[in-house]
Amino acid sequence: MEDKNTKRAADNIRTLSVAMVEQAQSGHPGGAMGAAEFMHVLYSEFLNFDPDDMTWKNRDRFFLDPGHMSPLLYATLSFTGAFSMDDIKQFRQWDSHTPGHPELYPERGIENTSGPLGQGHTYAVGAAIAEKFLEARFGEWMSHNIYTLVSDGGIQEEISQGAGRLAGYLGLSNLVLFYDSNQIQLSTRTDVVTDEDTKKKYEAWGWRVKRIDGHDTQQIREALQEAKQETERPFLIIGDTVMGKGAVTEDGESFEYQVAAHGQPLSSAGASPEKTIEKLGGDPNNPFQIYSDVKEHYDKVLREKREMVAQKRKEEEKWRKNNPELAKKWDAFMSGEVPSIDYSAVKLKANDHTRGASGNVLSQFAKDVENIIVATADLSPSDKTAGFLKNDKPFEKGNFAGRFLQAGVSELTMAAVSSGIALHGGVFVICGTFFVFSDYMKPVMRMASLMELPVKYIFSHDSFRVGEDGPTHQPVEQEAQLRLLEKLKNHSGQKSILALRPADGNETVVAWEMAMNNQKTPSALIFSRQGVKDIPAYTEESRYQEAVQAKKGGYIVKQPAGEPDVVLIANGSEVSTLIEATETLEKEYNLKVQISSVISEGLFREQDMEYQRKVIPWNYLTIGLTAGLYVSLAELTGPNGFVFGFNSFGYSGNYKVLNEKFGYTGENVARMVKQVYDEFKSTQ
Repeated sequence: MEDKNTKRAADNIRTLSVAMVEQAQSGHPGGAMGAAEFMHVLYSEFLNFDPDDMTWKNRDRFFLDPGHMSPLLYATLSFTGAFSMDDIKQFRQWDSHTPGHPELYPERGIENTSGPLGQGHTYAVGAAIAEKFLEARFGEWMSHNIYTLVSDGGIQEEISQGAGRLAGYLGLSNLVLFYDSNQIQLSTRTDVVTDEDTKKKYEAWGWRVKRIDGHDTQQIREALQEAKQETERPFLIIGDTVMGKGAVTEDGESFEYQVAAHGQPLSSAGASPEKTIEKLGGDPNNPFQIYSDVKEHYDKVLREKREMVAQKRKEEEKWRKNNPELAKKWDAFMSGEVPSIDYSAVKLKANDHTRGASGNVLSQFAKDVENIIVATADLSPSDKTAGFLKNDKPFEKGNFAGRFLQAGVSELTMAAVSSGIALHGGVFVICGTFFVFSDYMKPVMRMASLMELPVKYIFSHDSFRVGEDGPTHQPVEQEAQLRLLEKLKNHSGQKSILALRPADGNETVVAWEMAMNNQKTPSALIFSRQGVKDIPAYTEESRYQEAVQAKKGGYIVKQPAGEPDVVLIANGSEVSTLIEATETLEKEYNLKVQISSVISEGLFREQDMEYQRKVIPWNYLTIGLTAGLYVSLAELTGPNGFVFGFNSFGYSGNYKVLNEKFGYTGENVARMVKQVYDEFKSTQ
């Protein structure tokens, strides 16, 4: 009876997948048709979830990697009641709940936004780490599994190397990966591009691997049962499936195993959607239906899920009564509440590099924030995540008592794993590397921005002042890229990322407070390699209290008596260069100078216009100084503005020599400002 139910449910998934793509005249039916048995068995027999509360904290998670197989997920979730037939009919339409690639919607069972292949199953690695982290602190009562599905394309993407290596090394026994191996990709068969032995590859990484017929429901059950019983290794199920399973032509001939079925409606590929739906047991004239026997079966499944959840909640209540303090901590962790942190207690070294000041903040986090994971891409001494590590310990195989992730040299993987940790919930996550290597992370950062994940990125070595390592390691255009993301709105209407480049140690402390309190979007913190002179306090307040004004994105760090002749703006290291230049401008050129530090253009633009025009008044000559591309400040300087910026790759040499050669000294900047000022006055 069960196998009959499974066949009917799988065929129903196929029918709905064909119908969705056909009605939209856009999409990918073939892969969804192939993985239908696995999805049905997983959701009906193994995946623990609450049909009445899909956000239940102790649910199992399912992460879809190939977002183009969205019909597979939408059809399956329609059986659970998460999506209606009206939702299914609106596949790929404006303002629907069923976009072409699934977008994060936990309330409806969508655990991640997916699209760029390889990222989805790497998020699952991060979620598995988060689950192990929490289980180590609260016990097995809250344990749950992380399931994910990957396609041939996701296995080929380079990120799968990092995901597989890291999961195997850490022994993530709560992670189950189903590889839908149908041997077809968008433009070719897979044997045109690869002949690797995937099973041996994953076994070499420390995974347990089982190869099955992906359409044999008993083999699927046995594999998933074995995966649940595994206690030391992540589990890979390689399911050999058929692209376009069940598809036929108008003449009733098989249209399975066809490359054309991957990425277009069956009618466009050469098959008959009507004949296919009819063969699968559906009504070609009304394909958007849950078969009556499938509905009856899922009514039973959902009753069993509710009973399971009720039992789990009883176990939780018993644990709460026996562990009231732990229960209080659990609630705080899962609420996402930012713990109290005494930022004023952070000890700073005078004229330190801002990465060093960041390391001191991380040391404070190690004391004040229990539910935090800090990761580095093999750069802890350099990005100063070592400030956290010296107060904690890294994860080890099967041991998640620590709070530090040594991700290895794999920035892309580290970033996606961090997204997965954030998607799971209950844990703050920070990851660090050199700023120039943010280029490896951009695809993940973009997706994190779209999903509105509060990941904190540390980017040290922020300019050509990296020095002797040369142009390969000297970021020039990277800040401009982040400022573009600050201008891009997410679907909640907010700037999609908060990018912060502090001017000194005190601004660094404030920047970290801003990042930790930002639970709505990712935050990128950009730090210097070289020492930076502390900005002097120009009021009776402490320098730290002045730096608190950075919470508005920009503020005045020096204001002359009376109206200024010129307004200078910068962020990061260049603010101290402007202060040095001002000594010459005031003493030798008799100019009145206002200096403003703009740590975040995006945040600054959210302030009222009166404040913006106070910090950067456009009725005066405004000059910006940046070690990046001039566009990083161009919109801030306004109609009377000029930006002195970098316009080439860097060169190898001591950073002090580079400052001289490129003109980033107080003396040269003063000359440049005076020249621009004289030219400006001559046109008045």
